[in-house]
Amino acid sequence: MESTLSIIKPDGVARGLIGEISRRLEQNDLKIVAMKMIRMTKGQAEGFYAVHRERPFFASLTDFMSAGPVVVMVLTGENAIARYRELMGATDCRVAAEGTIRKDFATDIEKNVVHGSDGPDTAAFEIGYFFSGLELASLQG
Repeated sequence: MESTLSIIKPDGVARGLIGEISRRLEQNDLKIVAMKMIRMTKGQAEGFYAVHRERPFFASLTDFMSAGPVVVMVLTGENAIARYRELMGATDCRVAAEGTIRKDFATDIEKNVVHGSDGPDTAAFEIGYFFSGLELASLQG
């Protein structure tokens, strides 16, 4: 079993896609073991995306991610990271595979509806960024 973080971004929340995305996760054997809706401050978004601080899209990304509520989730399952990334589709919805979340719902490269961890170390950091040990303790065992 592996865990990963999923975020339904402000565009997905605003467009009422929480239920549809959650359905797709569960249909693909990704179990939602923690979920909450939050609204990040600009500073929180900057902390979360700190790895991209030097990239030209950093300011735009953090403005977008703090512009409205998001839904953060912890997903578990076999090969959860790779399976969720496949289900999300490519970052650029124009080249995402048919039937993926981003192909079906994204409107551009930034407003691409969802975020997912890209590896085990990233997943551990990202899950810890949004969920306390107390929130996750009941998920053990």
